[in-house]
Amino acid sequence: MTQDATYIRWFADIRNEDVGLVGGKNASLGEMYSELTPKGVKIPDGFAVTAGGYWHVLDSAGILDDLKETLAGLDRSDVADLAKRGKQARDLILSAGIPDDLWGEIKAAYDMLCDEYGPDADVAVRSSATAEDLPTASFAGQQETYLNVRGYQALREAYIKCLASLFTDRAIAYRIDNHFDHFRVALSVGIMKMVRSDLAASGVIFTLDTDTGFRDVVLITGSYGLGEMIVQGAVNPDEFYVFKPTFRKGYRAIVRKNLGGKRVKLIYGLGGAKEVTRRVDVPEADQKRFCIADDDVLTLAGYALTIEDHYSTKAGKPVPMDIEWAKDGETGEVFIVQARPETVQSQKAGDVLETYHLDERGTVLAAGKSIGDAIAVGKARIITDVSRLPEFRPGEILVSDTTTPDWEPVMKTAAAIVTNRGGRTSHAAIVSRELGIPAVVGTGDATEKVPTGREVTVSCAEGEEGFVYDRALPFHVERIRLSDLRRPKTAVMMNLGNPDAAFGLAMVPNDGIGLARMEFIISSYIKVHPMALVHPERVTDEAVRRLIADLTYGYPNGEEYFVERLAEGAGTIAAAFYPNPVVVRMSDFKTNEYASLLGGTYFEPEEANPMLGFRGASRYYDERYREGFSLECRAMKRVREEMGLVNLIIMIPFCRRVEEAKQVIEELGKNGLRRGENGLSVYQMCEIPNNVVQIDAFSDYFDGFSIGSNDLTQLTLGIDRDSAVVGGAFDERDPGVKRMVAMAVEGCRRNGRHSGLCGEAPSTYPEFADFLVEQGIDSISVEPDAILKITLRVAEVEERLRSAKRMAPLAR
Repeated sequence: MTQDATYIRWFADIRNEDVGLVGGKNASLGEMYSELTPKGVKIPDGFAVTAGGYWHVLDSAGILDDLKETLAGLDRSDVADLAKRGKQARDLILSAGIPDDLWGEIKAAYDMLCDEYGPDADVAVRSSATAEDLPTASFAGQQETYLNVRGYQALREAYIKCLASLFTDRAIAYRIDNHFDHFRVALSVGIMKMVRSDLAASGVIFTLDTDTGFRDVVLITGSYGLGEMIVQGAVNPDEFYVFKPTFRKGYRAIVRKNLGGKRVKLIYGLGGAKEVTRRVDVPEADQKRFCIADDDVLTLAGYALTIEDHYSTKAGKPVPMDIEWAKDGETGEVFIVQARPETVQSQKAGDVLETYHLDERGTVLAAGKSIGDAIAVGKARIITDVSRLPEFRPGEILVSDTTTPDWEPVMKTAAAIVTNRGGRTSHAAIVSRELGIPAVVGTGDATEKVPTGREVTVSCAEGEEGFVYDRALPFHVERIRLSDLRRPKTAVMMNLGNPDAAFGLAMVPNDGIGLARMEFIISSYIKVHPMALVHPERVTDEAVRRLIADLTYGYPNGEEYFVERLAEGAGTIAAAFYPNPVVVRMSDFKTNEYASLLGGTYFEPEEANPMLGFRGASRYYDERYREGFSLECRAMKRVREEMGLVNLIIMIPFCRRVEEAKQVIEELGKNGLRRGENGLSVYQMCEIPNNVVQIDAFSDYFDGFSIGSNDLTQLTLGIDRDSAVVGGAFDERDPGVKRMVAMAVEGCRRNGRHSGLCGEAPSTYPEFADFLVEQGIDSISVEPDAILKITLRVAEVEERLRSAKRMAPLAR
């Protein structure tokens, strides 16, 4: 669509290079509309009123000198003075009026948009500053946007209000902080067809993980209604993670979904001119469902990668993107309504790994989603509304219900931020990431539980959940230059159970996951005994039945709930460390631990010694658990075949006899998991003396063995490691235990099988790590906090062994 006009440019005629003319937001929309619509990315049509229109308004009204005088000598740290001058500047523009020639062009362009979409078309009127969205700073949210604007009068008001919003308090402060001259920045205004997301959903996409900078996922957040609720932090949105490498290969690679609260939504108003939008409660049933279907998630992921690839190609380097999307409730289509380069994680130096460690834990005052991975200590100050901001002191912990862009001048001075509401793409989360300070958002009750003046510790160093602890707690920061870290020949892997920590830990140099504990995923993510989901009729306690019903709400049935949640947990870990191997141990709860799951008491026997009882492999082919094992297998099959994560290796724990190994392998096959098919490897935990003694026979059924040092020590020495009486004699360095380990490594080598060890011994006793390397073990798997230390140790031992070999006298 074209128009002979001085101040109007249609999206089809705009490219990314036109920032000086139409601002960053409009330049990006034009770039996508013209370049990516042919590639299948749906973007609503619209036009930009150029920055020339802004200068025309100021010149016609003769207010430029007045604006300069208003802002002369401003001290941005004086919040009250900033607010006073900002209002004066805005009032000057609001009273200026729009010149007739400019308004005539805007009106004519709107008429053309109505010809395309229907009379009295509803449009979004969006500010676009000419200095927006530079590589190292995002001006997003600094100026105003107006939604559901219809008709000439409403459009006229929205346009002049957008111009005035160039002088909001937050915009003025932001320009000062980023060293922009107020009068070398102008404002263009974008006018585009609304997407009826008030009848469906909307949200934000990042083409990396916003907290860790992990580049191989697309993070999609979404909530019901218009998108303002997410940006304002008024809702905790749903989250969806799509794994890029296997998605590009055609897999449905949704590796993770987190259900958000979504308690309110913004929809169209009732028709009055003063109420173009209104906020309403979301029905409880809808809160418990994801706001979009998997097909929409995958469509959005495809859009996001097309956009990222386009911008990366133009820049000649990877450019992670920050994208806004909306689903039209009338047509069912999903649209992209904005995109800009991500400006936080993508700017971080990748050579130095900085890891925060909390040295002790205290009383938890509040908990929510962690933003970033740092720790901060300071006095808490509750701020209930913008009028209280002058009370805030630099270095304090800002505690509030939510934050808006008006708060940014103060947020910049905070040690950390804590909010009751909001998710990973809320205003508080975005700003805290940009400032590099920790934030805990969506706590629900921080303003009630964290009193003003109390010394607190805000920790975002413990995975996806962030905590506000009572009092100042000690912590330390570990820094390592990754380019200085030499990789040893022996694979150094991690033990990991918590999927929340996977993306962050994947940044630590590693060779994969040697032990992914399924028990953690089941107890933390699923919480229900699998047999209680297969046979819910056997659970008679009404309170337990209600809890299970709440957890499984929105899923087709209990079995699908278990399979999907387990697949997401294991899939997240497998994706984080792809293409390195990720060894997932099938469930190894003991009967007393299984019984503690919801509904578990109806399916578990009481045993005098669960440690040596009905656990591990013996359960998998037994009628009392066979159906539960089938669910575990379905989840692993989904990770490998639907998500495409073929780096996942299955490991069987506590397999006592060779005959049992045969039965388990057959059971896996019945559930569609066959060794060798699609590259599937099956390992065995080598943790029973019989596994070592008969390793040649066990090798007929398994592709590798992982020595479980805890159980192997316990059973070699005949010591209950949990016993308070004799537990002190438990020691992996005992000569008998080391002999068993050496036999296992040699047996693996003899049979051409992988040898590994997963346990605490190498990190507890460095000399045990030396012993393993000397034996020629293929891999050592340790807890994440020990991996750097063990890597350095293993490299030193290997170098010593090489030196000794070089110095050995030649045979005569």
